[in-house]
Amino acid sequence: MKSFISFRAALTAVAVAGATGLVSSCKDYLDVEPVALNTTAYTFSTVDGATAAIIGAYDPLSGDQGYGTRLSMYFPYDTDEMIGSVGAADGARRSIARYTALPTNTEITNPWNQLYQGVERTNICIQQIPQMTLYNGGTAADTAALHRLHGEALTLRAQYYFELVRNWGDVPAQFAPSSPDQDFNLPNADRNATLSKLLDDLLAAEKLVPWRSRAATPNERITKGAVKALRARIALFRGGYSLKGKQMQRPADYLDYYRIARQECLDLMAKRGEHTLNPSFSEVFMSINQLRSESANEIMFQVGMSTATVASGSKLGYYNGPRLRNANGTYGSTQGAVTIAPPYFYAFDSTDTRRAVTITTYEIGERSNFQSGVALSAITDGKFRRDWHTPPVTGTVNYLDYNWPIIRFADVLLMFAEADNELNGPTPAAQSALLEVRTRAFSGNSALALSTLGTSYNTSKANFFNTVVNERYLEFGSEGIRKYDLLRWNLLETKLNEVKTNIEKMARAQAPYQNVPRYLYFRTPAAGNLRWAFSFYRPSNTSFDPPTTPNAPSTAPSGTVRVNWRQSIDAAYVANTRPTGTRVTIGTTTATSTGTGLAAEYVPGVGKELLPIPQSAISADPALIQNEGY
Repeated sequence: MKSFISFRAALTAVAVAGATGLVSSCKDYLDVEPVALNTTAYTFSTVDGATAAIIGAYDPLSGDQGYGTRLSMYFPYDTDEMIGSVGAADGARRSIARYTALPTNTEITNPWNQLYQGVERTNICIQQIPQMTLYNGGTAADTAALHRLHGEALTLRAQYYFELVRNWGDVPAQFAPSSPDQDFNLPNADRNATLSKLLDDLLAAEKLVPWRSRAATPNERITKGAVKALRARIALFRGGYSLKGKQMQRPADYLDYYRIARQECLDLMAKRGEHTLNPSFSEVFMSINQLRSESANEIMFQVGMSTATVASGSKLGYYNGPRLRNANGTYGSTQGAVTIAPPYFYAFDSTDTRRAVTITTYEIGERSNFQSGVALSAITDGKFRRDWHTPPVTGTVNYLDYNWPIIRFADVLLMFAEADNELNGPTPAAQSALLEVRTRAFSGNSALALSTLGTSYNTSKANFFNTVVNERYLEFGSEGIRKYDLLRWNLLETKLNEVKTNIEKMARAQAPYQNVPRYLYFRTPAAGNLRWAFSFYRPSNTSFDPPTTPNAPSTAPSGTVRVNWRQSIDAAYVANTRPTGTRVTIGTTTATSTGTGLAAEYVPGVGKELLPIPQSAISADPALIQNEGY
């Protein structure tokens, strides 16, 4: 058990926090300077000491092993939206993306350890803070501060365990601090029991933390809205499908948890003064890229990043986002690594403003931030971009320290729509919540938002559920949500098969992709212009919309550069989405898969929907059983 709980660090959480700078990720958290202290009792004798301990408990959220890289950009892919680092299984990040991870993979072991470090730190705070004399016997200000810290600790522990459960399933669950003399034979805990405990904890936390408007330091700290939103998310996960052995199963009492989610969302929707939908989809992500507050507080809980370090920084916008072309014309191996599943680009209506934010169709220069068009096979996610950074950042800087949004108000609206539909069918309230999100995507044009849904979206419970599934697909691209949605709906296999079929249709120019152009043409940027001017070669059309014919000329017109578009989705691309050795013929070309593409080695029914429990944890804990399929 010692492999995933750092006892010495846990028992001296504040000493570690002060001595090693672990508080650096919460850059807007507090002005309090934590100091190294020697004993747990002394740490939890003052509000400042308890606050420093909570800052230390936030810290494992950030950094390379947290939401700075692994949890945000390695674990959530491959899906029908995004493709993790392309290439054959490598025993590391590509093995995760291709669904061939092994228990010895350090890219799995290290995040596991860090998440359990977070659990242990929160366990200490949850035990110690309510025992403090000031918790109920101090001044009103001291009591309020300590109650808030207690609620934050409960919520942080819920987030750490939720991440563990949704990636590994039945993980060991300990809800008290570790001690040197305890029995470390901890078995796998039933994931449903763990999630039910988290829901109870979050209900208690709701009563302890203030609403955002009443919090003196709301930025990057947990407030009541975040607690309630997280409780709704975990409730839907508790009521969803999960892997038991090699089969996806749903609990018989699942509707009870949909009721919890629905009520939490209703509560939040009634408090629009705290959090609401930002009128501008792009503003939500511009605020992250420009390192500033977001105007509508749509982002309800985000992980603070800073210091450009492995421990507390963030590679968002470097590891993902537009690819960086080095000065010598080559590419780095660990940037621009998340690419788009090509059908995802065409899942958006051309007037949906989310597409231009979620997907980038260009690469950027190392020193100039010049934009150059790329092939359809190389387009990337775009919510986190180096060229959106304020102030501008050129060069090969790895750590842009963009915050990671855990949950947004858009999720509250769509969770409500889903839960209400499951319980009551496509009610007017459920439709209104979904359409609020969709209308924002169409710049407030409700008629256009509705017309692009089709006429049958609300004619049955099943049709409305499918509409919710698709709306979440479009709204949350590259936010680490889709894979876990598909798992709780038991749709991962279905959607992976669907996207692979659509990729092959695209390669063959079959409906609905028969008019996707073979090539695109981009205007050459003027000297000194730091932005690439996009335009398909169509007279009088300067928008980024497909031409009406796929038969574009192979020679680039004057003043433009030709980029392969559908041409890049060829026999080799299709083959590589299949298991290694599979042969695919497109036209006159035959290619053999090297297993380097989207979910190439995913096989349903063998248990690969979950990650393997690290071998080091299995070796240290005799009671721990490995997940099926490993």
